[in-house]
Amino acid sequence: MTKPAVTRRHLPSSPFKPPVTPPLKQFAMGDRVTHDEHGLGRVIGIEDETAVLVDFGSLQVRIASPYGKLTKL
Repeated sequence: MTKPAVTRRHLPSSPFKPPVTPPLKQFAMGDRVTHDEHGLGRVIGIEDETAVLVDFGSLQVRIASPYGKLTKL
């Protein structure tokens, strides 16, 4: 029987650094982006910080956060 994963808390007095959380990706209207599956595109819409609408030329795709496969150029 396996135990569920436990999130360990970081004590301020610990000599070890806490795990670093990467900053959230933010996109603006008109940003050029690349996607692992769809290729090059341009951001044409933003829904708060939950999703972006990207035009890849032949199709428009709504990509939800976190943007793992989307990179700003």
